[in-house]
Amino acid sequence: QVQLVESGGGLVQAGGSLRLSCAASGRTFSDYSVGWFRQVPGKEREFVGAISRSGINTYYGDSVKGRFTISRDNAKNTVYVQMNRLKPEDTASYYCAANLRVVSKDPDEYDYWGQGTQVTVSS
Repeated sequence: QVQLVESGGGLVQAGGSLRLSCAASGRTFSDYSVGWFRQVPGKEREFVGAISRSGINTYYGDSVKGRFTISRDNAKNTVYVQMNRLKPEDTASYYCAANLRVVSKDPDEYDYWGQGTQVTVSS
């Protein structure tokens, strides 16, 4: 098993930046593909992006492509998402998730989830 803890959320003005972290403990972190998702109350969980076990391959949702960058440091058991040019519509709770299989845009493919961190972007 792996335990995930997100951090780095907060309040930022539109156009600003934030970096979220997903720290893992437990089983060897490099065994896991990691995805980031976000959710607004009353709406379905939205795929933000994902990164392969090695970090070589990354994938992004259309709404964040070109603005967000996902990376990982397996030595530190941490995955990051650098969020630039933030927009009010990026306001959501952000979650990281992990699985032992390939990266996926489908949240149902992920077995382990963090508690989430809130990002609020003011206009």
